[in-house]
Amino acid sequence: MKRSFAAAAGVAVVATLALAGCSGGGEAAPEESSGPVTLSLSGWSLDTTPEFQKLADAFHEENPDVTIELKGYDATEYNTLITADLAAGSGPDIITQKEVKFVPTFVNGGQLLDVSDVELPDGISGAGSYEVDGTAYAVPYRNDSWVLYYNKALFDQAGVEYPDGSWTWDDYSDAAAALTEGIAGAGGTAKGAYLHNWQSTVQGFANAQSDGDILEGEYDYMEPFYDNVLALQDAGDQLDFNTAKANQVTYQGEFGKQNAAMLPMGTWFVATLIAQQASGDADDFEWGIAPIPQVDSDTAGLDNTPVTFGDPTGFGINAGIDESKVAAAKEFLAFAAGEEGAQVLAGIGITPALLTDGVVETYFSVDGAPSDDLSKFAYSTHEVHPENPTSDKAAAIQGILGDMHTAIMSGSKSVADAITEAQDRVANEVGTD
Repeated sequence: MKRSFAAAAGVAVVATLALAGCSGGGEAAPEESSGPVTLSLSGWSLDTTPEFQKLADAFHEENPDVTIELKGYDATEYNTLITADLAAGSGPDIITQKEVKFVPTFVNGGQLLDVSDVELPDGISGAGSYEVDGTAYAVPYRNDSWVLYYNKALFDQAGVEYPDGSWTWDDYSDAAAALTEGIAGAGGTAKGAYLHNWQSTVQGFANAQSDGDILEGEYDYMEPFYDNVLALQDAGDQLDFNTAKANQVTYQGEFGKQNAAMLPMGTWFVATLIAQQASGDADDFEWGIAPIPQVDSDTAGLDNTPVTFGDPTGFGINAGIDESKVAAAKEFLAFAAGEEGAQVLAGIGITPALLTDGVVETYFSVDGAPSDDLSKFAYSTHEVHPENPTSDKAAAIQGILGDMHTAIMSGSKSVADAITEAQDRVANEVGTD
């Protein structure tokens, strides 16, 4: 089948909430900057996260009068530290939005500039995640989504056919069982699948594929997703949650060292796996990516658009920025979100928010990337629902749902009892919409 891989590029479906006290007014379109300008840009793990410097350098090359200096923060404490700097009036000019669930905190604090006038390209995903009460406070520049990684060598060893893009979660479970059995029969010890311990590995798919809204406070729709993964765990077709937690197992190690034949994970892992295979930190084996399994055949198959989830990463502008820098800052946002910025990111194995045919071609031309058509389809063709709604309640609710996930996966509570407890906590501690 001949198809443009970027034609159905992911469109984030986001419930935008009206928050009290937020400005809905726009500003005049920015004029091009003139004269030398230096902008500061926040980032994290700068030694191992090249996207910030790559975008800064590429923008400076096209705009020699604008220099972008990076301000690094600890990755695990990023939102706490950037919030403190903003409160102290020492925040950077351009603020990277690491997690969507904290956007309302910045907006409610009056710390982000209205950037509704920054022109975004058609087909970009994730833009709605940065809108509050109809006003945009950041633009997306990357937007990872979740796909299925699979080890072709282990599939061959087990005599199991590769994913073909049509799988439902039942097909995935059947394949995991067949892989575990087939690999053992061939003298191997790898399991059919590995599910990392994050709550999103279950809840993200439940929310996206069941049209669930965590803000409503009802979570029964997650029960069949938990039943499925618990069955895999109980059957020994994936490493159990308690063992993985106790041994601090990493998903990079489980898949990269061929301890599991399949791995549901975000597209960010493509670049990591390529680098680890090149360095020897991961084994040398052929792998590919497939669409994440679907609830039923309505969204499965190459003639349909699979539903998955993922949150964008974006750039916003400090509301306290010097007025003389605003135009240059907005030019950078437009650059990062556009085709040129997307090409820069794709060239280092990062998934941009804009996926065009040219960007997809650049991405898969990276040495070590898979080259098969299914991998390209899985990467570029999907409907991406947000992991986190843009709400000032999202962080607190996700914390409660994280406790629910641990209780279920560890076996300390039944699925039904853990869901009931989470619903009660959300109603009493946070409130629902």
